[in-house]
Amino acid sequence: MKKLLSSAGGLSLIMHYIKHLNRDKELKKLIKQHGEMKLQKRNRIYLHLCSSIMSQQLSTKVARVFHKRFMDLYNGKDPSLQEILDTPFETLRGIGLSNAKAAYVHNICRFFMEEKLEDGQLHKMSNEELIALLTKIKGVGRWTVEMILMFTLGREDVFAIDDLGLRQAVVGLYGIKTKSKNKLRKEILRTSEQWAPYRTYACMYLWRWKDNVPDE
Repeated sequence: MKKLLSSAGGLSLIMHYIKHLNRDKELKKLIKQHGEMKLQKRNRIYLHLCSSIMSQQLSTKVARVFHKRFMDLYNGKDPSLQEILDTPFETLRGIGLSNAKAAYVHNICRFFMEEKLEDGQLHKMSNEELIALLTKIKGVGRWTVEMILMFTLGREDVFAIDDLGLRQAVVGLYGIKTKSKNKLRKEILRTSEQWAPYRTYACMYLWRWKDNVPDE
């Protein structure tokens, strides 16, 4: 992953979030195990949103295959909004996308064109403003936008409560026990509040833990 900041500035920010999250004994163990995490700001947000939609409910390996097939339609170059819209629905279906995902990809590009959305404009918007805007697109939900906030816009303080893996990680690490879904959600959110303003980094460590839970 390319560094966004200069080495001195980047190191300063990394040390700051690590110092903050190290106050949590469970995260401190994960930080020691997995080392530092980095976020990066990217452009062509529409393309990352399309990619996120295409990869939903797929393993990382399979998602990469779909992404390569998609990019191969444009000779490996980043397609413009118009180029994607000009790609026939049947062609998108031909690389393995479902009817719904193919339609959602076109929905995203059409929305970006109609609203004349540009990367600079989106980077300046708050998290909630972006969620409110992009969830207007049919097929794009809050979780999808939260992933874009984290991994495309590089926002440091996002906690995706609707992510099953994160919920399972918090429950497992912090021993939360309740059969009430409402109480469980509130307890998970309460636990996550202590990680602000670096909840995105906390999520990254929690995902690492979830992927490495030993079989019982």
